[in-house]
Amino acid sequence: MSTNSNTPFGDRVLALVAEPPQAGVARSPRPADAAARAIEAASAKAALAAGALALPPGPLGWATIAPEMLAVWRIQRQLVADIAALYGRSAQLGPAQMMWCLFRHTAAQALRDLGVRVGERVIVRPATQLLLQRAAGAVGVQLGKQAAGRALSRWVPLAGAAGVGAYAWWDTRQVGRAALQLFEQEQVIDNPV
Repeated sequence: MSTNSNTPFGDRVLALVAEPPQAGVARSPRPADAAARAIEAASAKAALAAGALALPPGPLGWATIAPEMLAVWRIQRQLVADIAALYGRSAQLGPAQMMWCLFRHTAAQALRDLGVRVGERVIVRPATQLLLQRAAGAVGVQLGKQAAGRALSRWVPLAGAAGVGAYAWWDTRQVGRAALQLFEQEQVIDNPV
């Protein structure tokens, strides 16, 4: 895919959100309870994956940074799709909603053109490819900074792996909360004129 995202992470972000995965769950009569369990399970899975990939020390560990981030993003991506399905809103999950849920807590300023919270509602605008590319590029810059920080953790293998795992657990919980916030309330889709 040729993009204008300007960063390797921006290209990965675009590929990640381009097509949401199929949900692994069905609509739930108690979606909030089911979503809470899904968030806990995904957070534990992300922490384990990130921590395990962060174990190799030094230069070998640097080679695991991108796979670690991609593994966590795939878990988070599936979590968002599952939460949308639990609320019966899979049809409303597109690239803009996926990007909002995955990266809102990491790069809120970069996503300001995609959505906004108004009272109890979250308004997510359908995004053009150009808007998605611009947002992905901005998110990619933030993620590049995070990757640089993760490189430092590779020099302290066990403590670094524990820290990376803890961050992946927290990060996945934030993604789950963003998805809950988006799909729990009535959505307003702002159609561009």
